[in-house]
Amino acid sequence: MAPQETQEENLSHEEIMYRYHIQRGSDFTKIELFLSARNNYQMALKYNPGDPFSTEKFAACNEQIRKDRKKVLIILPFVFALIALVIFLNL
Repeated sequence: MAPQETQEENLSHEEIMYRYHIQRGSDFTKIELFLSARNNYQMALKYNPGDPFSTEKFAACNEQIRKDRKKVLIILPFVFALIALVIFLNL
């Protein structure tokens, strides 16, 4: 067995699940799926309450989701106007 495998055998279920959700959160963040990342950091906090790393990452995801939502709300009227213009020109 590799040394890492031996170390993982000694981990509690909570620690294994905490690490699993942290890794998934990190992976989702890399591909900019911030809602899924936030959900995984939230799950990590259930296994390790008060963890500063998970709390920070959870807050960062919330901030990015807020920024993305703001961008959508700014762009959406232009998209609707463009669709209306295309429909009007095709009548």
